[in-house]
Amino acid sequence: MKTIEIYSAKYCSYCQDAKAFFAERNIPFTEFDVTKDLEKRKWLQEVTKQQTVPQIFIDGVSIGGYSDLLSLEEQGRLEKMLAPSLERT
Repeated sequence: MKTIEIYSAKYCSYCQDAKAFFAERNIPFTEFDVTKDLEKRKWLQEVTKQQTVPQIFIDGVSIGGYSDLLSLEEQGRLEKMLAPSLERT
């Protein structure tokens, strides 16, 4: 199972939408609230080069925000990103 992290803020409606997107599909995720966490917010901005939330990571790779998430789904790329990796023996 791929790990999904959503960095969000309490005031952000797009954050709520991103969390609902995964919840409605029964896809587990971990939320990090950066509303008052200035250190984590600074780290997030450095890593993503974005100042907005949500910021979504799949297996540690930033995919962007909510509109980026929807775009990946519309392009059929999200399902591939979420598919479990085949382990070679």
